[in-house]
Amino acid sequence: MAAIARLESVSRRYGEVLALDDATLDVGEAEILGLLGPNGAGKTTVMSLLRGLIRPTEGRVELFGRDPREHTSRTALGVTPQETALPPTLRVAEVIDFVGAHYPDRVGPRELAERFGFGELLRRQTGALSGGQRRRLSVALAFVGRPRLVLLDEPTTGLDVDGRRELWDAIRSQRGQGATVVVTSHYLEEIEALAERVVVMSEGRIVADDALGSILGMVGERWAVLESPRAAEIAVLPEVVGARVDGERLELSLSDSDSFVRTLVASGLPFTSLQLRGATLEEAFLSIVNGATR
Repeated sequence: MAAIARLESVSRRYGEVLALDDATLDVGEAEILGLLGPNGAGKTTVMSLLRGLIRPTEGRVELFGRDPREHTSRTALGVTPQETALPPTLRVAEVIDFVGAHYPDRVGPRELAERFGFGELLRRQTGALSGGQRRRLSVALAFVGRPRLVLLDEPTTGLDVDGRRELWDAIRSQRGQGATVVVTSHYLEEIEALAERVVVMSEGRIVADDALGSILGMVGERWAVLESPRAAEIAVLPEVVGARVDGERLELSLSDSDSFVRTLVASGLPFTSLQLRGATLEEAFLSIVNGATR
């Protein structure tokens, strides 16, 4: 699939600090890409390069085949930064009209508000919105110009669980209409819910780039979750390589899940609610980052 945005052997320095180290990344058409990494990993630098806010120290950055610092290359780009300042005296519909006027083809206020679930707020001043409502509007504004590529930096910060899930549905629907989305988030559940492809960064380097299922599969460990009044004894069975014990509840990292079940049954130790699963994205992320920094 052709890349609509690209970093090719890009490094970026801020004085003596190497924020991005020889990074190569292609962003394909109509995909949702999750960008993960601890603080200082280089995620914000990647987003700033794609937005044309900064230039690379070394290497090349392309947006739709052009330099992203050229304003003509950004007419098909939508962005929601971590924090968005909205003029407090303007009504929601007026803000949508104002931002939409910067694009040759735009979505009207009513249509955009219905897509993102705030149709009842169009006549309200943005200064009267709750934090979650402002964040929902900020994300919606990234899509007002019918963009081909959208960069979402921590899109659901400040939203409750229901609000996050509603916004996820809206973002997925935009991807279904052909938009490519790059999203960063501290909510790993969010990346797992949205992304088809995951890029993991650590210390300015890209240390993993693959489909979500493949990223999860990089951690070969299996996990067991169960309850037992004799949790401490189960936690030291031979197949257990790591354990989290909370009263009678156990989360166990296993070297061999099939052998563990046989050993557990043969031991005669009481247990209930046994579940076996693969690694979560959080566990895979921590394993990849820890391995990259050793």
